[in-house]
Amino acid sequence: MSLTVLPSSAVGGGSDASARRQLACWIAAAVVLGVAAGLSTGAAGFSPRAAWADLHGPDAALLLGQIRAPRTLGAALVGALLGLSGAIAQGVFRNPLADPYLLGSASGAGLGTVLVLAAAALGGGGIGVAALAWIERVGLVMAAFAGALAGVSLTLMLARGAVHTLRLLLAGVVVGVLLGAISDLITVASPDALRGKQAFMLGSTSFMDWDALVLMGAGLALLAALARRYARALDALTLGEDSAASLGLDLARVRLALVLMLSLGTALAIAQAGLVAFVGLVAPHLVRRTAPGLHAWLLLASTAMGAALLLWADVVSRALIAPEELPVGVVTAVLGGGYLVWLLKRRRVT
Repeated sequence: MSLTVLPSSAVGGGSDASARRQLACWIAAAVVLGVAAGLSTGAAGFSPRAAWADLHGPDAALLLGQIRAPRTLGAALVGALLGLSGAIAQGVFRNPLADPYLLGSASGAGLGTVLVLAAAALGGGGIGVAALAWIERVGLVMAAFAGALAGVSLTLMLARGAVHTLRLLLAGVVVGVLLGAISDLITVASPDALRGKQAFMLGSTSFMDWDALVLMGAGLALLAALARRYARALDALTLGEDSAASLGLDLARVRLALVLMLSLGTALAIAQAGLVAFVGLVAPHLVRRTAPGLHAWLLLASTAMGAALLLWADVVSRALIAPEELPVGVVTAVLGGGYLVWLLKRRRVT
């Protein structure tokens, strides 16, 4: 790919660098404090004193090392993956309201989860011990991951690649409705799968472990490196398709690569935490609104912003009605939806 260097002013790169530095400092502080708050939140809610006592108690290795630390760091990684995927999606579609779930990944993951739950529910009905053991070994995580990728693949097939963004969006809507309808039909036939599907749709960070963190960390490192490589291509896309093509950009190949990247990031996040709403939309939107710049900055800042947002949403979900928990997806939906409503009202006033 040969791409002419763009003037920074052409894509908002001339914004005040001090605003970006200030935002970077705020995000870093939010992430650090969010990790500390996550480690300090347990059955008693947010309590640094109780966390200090737990640290010196006999169950410290279990409470902090195997429960709170993986969950807290897992929330940060899921938020980072969604923030990065959202920034890529908004760049590809040149729409600040695009989110990572547009291309059928959410409905595909939901269908994969329902299929496994329904098959497991039939375990006592004669599908065989070997088949049931295979289902349990595959697990919901792999089913959600494979389903998310399958949903995006079906969207790409229906849209005949990633050449036309409008066709891609329409195909994503069609695939989302179709797979969602199939999922609903399966839950009608197997009501036992409905509870698991609801838990998946609401989102949760309570099942994180160190193996999941290693997987998500490796995926995030790979995607961040690839996204940085394609940052200038995203800058070119902001100028329009004709201008991007005149700069030497192979639109079909670049869009396909970017769609595959955002799909992989979304699938990794969904497989571990379910459908966490609004993080992938709000994180890059906040960065663009407060400190716009080139995509090399935007992708990195959106990744960190997503981590900060989901860290604090997870703390709120655990602390608000402790010792019970709210689904973290409900918290992000309320906060993200409230932010967008406030933004719309503010724009209407101005």
